[in-house]
Amino acid sequence: MSQYIGAIDQGTTSTRFMIFDHSGNVVAMHQLEHEQIFPRAGWVEHDADEIIRRTRQVIDATMKSLGAKADSLAAIGITNQRETTVAWNKKTGRPYGKAIVWQDTRTGDIVNRLSAEGGADRFREKCGLPISTYFSGTKMIWMLENWDGLRADAEKGDALFGTIDSWVIWNLTGGANGGRHVTDVTNASRTLLMNLQTLDWDDDILAALDIPKAALPEIVASGSAEDFGVIRADTAVDGVAITGVLGDQQAAVFGQTCYGVGEAKNTYGTGNFMLLNTGTEIVQSKNGLLTTVNYKIGDKPAVYALEGSIAVTGSLVQWIRDNLDMIDSAPDIEKLAQTVNDNGGIYFVPAFSGLFAPYWRGDARGVIVGLTRYVNKGHLARAVLEATAYQTREVADAMNSDSGVELTALKVDGGMVYNELLMQFQADILGVPVVRPVVSETTALGAAYAAGLSVGFWQNEDELRNNWQVSKRWSPQMSADEREALYYDWKRAVRRTFDWVENS
Repeated sequence: MSQYIGAIDQGTTSTRFMIFDHSGNVVAMHQLEHEQIFPRAGWVEHDADEIIRRTRQVIDATMKSLGAKADSLAAIGITNQRETTVAWNKKTGRPYGKAIVWQDTRTGDIVNRLSAEGGADRFREKCGLPISTYFSGTKMIWMLENWDGLRADAEKGDALFGTIDSWVIWNLTGGANGGRHVTDVTNASRTLLMNLQTLDWDDDILAALDIPKAALPEIVASGSAEDFGVIRADTAVDGVAITGVLGDQQAAVFGQTCYGVGEAKNTYGTGNFMLLNTGTEIVQSKNGLLTTVNYKIGDKPAVYALEGSIAVTGSLVQWIRDNLDMIDSAPDIEKLAQTVNDNGGIYFVPAFSGLFAPYWRGDARGVIVGLTRYVNKGHLARAVLEATAYQTREVADAMNSDSGVELTALKVDGGMVYNELLMQFQADILGVPVVRPVVSETTALGAAYAAGLSVGFWQNEDELRNNWQVSKRWSPQMSADEREALYYDWKRAVRRTFDWVENS
């Protein structure tokens, strides 16, 4: 009998392969970073071929470290950075250009053009999303309009579009020699192109955006024993079936076992993403949140969510490290921030790619406000961390308004949840406890859970809930008056970012 479940976690900055046992514990993993490409201001790219190389490398290294053979894995799940888009030729397997990353803002003119024709929310009732540079559909339009030969190839079925899950699956299941061109409902719900009710590509939206349907992958359930195919890519896991695929934030929901209506999680990664389970009901936000598919397992009904997406959190720490050389490594930000007692009166609003939820302001750009001669690099480091907590508070407030349910605790995961100063400040500024699970890398765990449920490795959601255990809990220590005074100044700082890019 197979002892383990594997999970490919293809993220914005790195790729890793993790192996879990039946209790949800990590037994082996390997991780490799890939290049972040910034050819122009506002452009963010990845080399899709490099991502596939890294995927093969981490799989083989993990299996070798465990001394395991392919038959020790019951199945493999995949979780991926969402919205990042690839176009490739199905005969050669070669991309037409670099992958356009979810943070990229080059499609601003396309967004303006589409919004002028019917408003930014013209498709929201069907797809749950506003027209934005964030989503895959506008990236596809840019590719079709700028890459020679792509439209002709797409219309005759020789060019394929996909988010990173589709690109990885196609390559691992055979590539040009019969690779499966599929995506799951969670990734498809991030394109602007999928109808939330039918769970299929919407012909009216495709016609309005002039995107050829022949280039798009088949949409299937997030957990499926048959639809994703079997790996045959000259790796240590050849012959193992892919049976679960979830976009990274939905995977974190699944790994955090937020299966009940009203349960929420917040992931602290390159950006922050809070999701609230709304069950089988499609809830349209009135407060700047996104309506998205949470997951769909087999033949069961789809489960939906409200999502608050924040573009820049962990990547702000990377920016401090790489662009300003203030710290040597990301964890050093906490030590530097601890050299001061407060933010010295400054606020850092990192609207590098505009503002996502709950504002959706493409005209915004980053600001630091409140600077005086008193401020030092410790204050700046503290303001960097506090920016993540304030942005999360804004999303939580929007969720409370949309759902009518007050947040009583927040489950957290991702790389930043080991920053004690940030987690305590997050609890303080929310006014509710913040809870970290024992296994905090819940994106990979969620993909493993979806894959394992699909093949009977785990029998039901209750079995997965029993695996979830608390590692640490932070309770609020700040007075309500101080909390609201700090938050009031944060909101003032946010308003200073508006209208910087004219005609956006």
